[in-house]
Amino acid sequence: MARIIGHNQAIETLQIASETQRLHHAWIISGPLGVGKCTLAKEMGRVLLDPEVSNHSLGKEDLLTEETNTNHGVGYHPDLHIVHRSLAAHSSNPQLRERKQINIPIDLLRETMIGGRTSDNRMHEAKAYLTASVGGSKVFIVDESERLDLAGQNALLKTLEEPPRNTYFFLITARPERLLPTILSRCQHLRLAPLTQHEMLDWAVHRGLDPQSSNVMKAIEFSEGSPGLAELAIQREMTGWIDSIHSLMTQLHQGQWTIDSSNICIDFVESWADSVIKDNPKASKDGANRDGIEMLLRILTTQIRRQMRITQERSEFLYWCQLIDRIAETESQVSAGLNLKHVLEALVVEWQEPVVC
Repeated sequence: MARIIGHNQAIETLQIASETQRLHHAWIISGPLGVGKCTLAKEMGRVLLDPEVSNHSLGKEDLLTEETNTNHGVGYHPDLHIVHRSLAAHSSNPQLRERKQINIPIDLLRETMIGGRTSDNRMHEAKAYLTASVGGSKVFIVDESERLDLAGQNALLKTLEEPPRNTYFFLITARPERLLPTILSRCQHLRLAPLTQHEMLDWAVHRGLDPQSSNVMKAIEFSEGSPGLAELAIQREMTGWIDSIHSLMTQLHQGQWTIDSSNICIDFVESWADSVIKDNPKASKDGANRDGIEMLLRILTTQIRRQMRITQERSEFLYWCQLIDRIAETESQVSAGLNLKHVLEALVVEWQEPVVC
């Protein structure tokens, strides 16, 4: 992306805070998965780290580029630090390097930001407190910050309470309720909304996609205003699966259940997990399965909301409401660690005949 599409109010908030020299040192940027939270934080990093960039260019010009900003080969400014769980694969700590990438453990946070002794008995400098490499500011972005374990969140809290000078922290999350209340209270909270249909079509054009293509339109419809989800749907060839799952929903709604009904959902989750592991062999298979179920439930809820908008009968509306509740129950069961296959089988069976009040 050459520029940020949408999020005008959030951009204006950051511009005003920066122009008035009241930019808080710690921000939480929350919003739906793939809506552009990390992209906005990187763009703010560009403004903070490049003295030749004006606040007025925020979101309107090229993002940090490899040509002008190189950090040991990763293509970023040396004072821009992006922390995410997959960094564990490059750790010097063998225990951290070999573990499955489910969360952001405190050892990874110590190596990349806050310093301290890690489980391999090595002492790390606190990069957040070091002098900027180029001079000026430093920016730390923690992607999927809700995946910080409890020890990591508590350790990060100390840094947020006593922040280094000219250092800015951006915690990116789709689940801010999973962050400690003490962290929430020490950060400015910037909430991003989904993009409009017009903005999504604009995104498709900037991405070099044909907005008239059937697959692109299905991906945009599924994404519900999230460019990242639309991108995933296209990359992982989800549009065929979306059609299959929508057909399954129609059959269940009509009382047509077969043994294959559950298998369609299970096959989708396994296909998703396989593609994740193929892209990143260090990824956790269990975590990939959970992500696959999350995508499956997104497809289901997208279709349910569409039906709720057009239904006119009260009994039909209650039917869809109860299915939304059933999906929420499925999410809780997955979080509780129940067998994923059994959870999906139960969901499909109960989908056919919900109890309507």
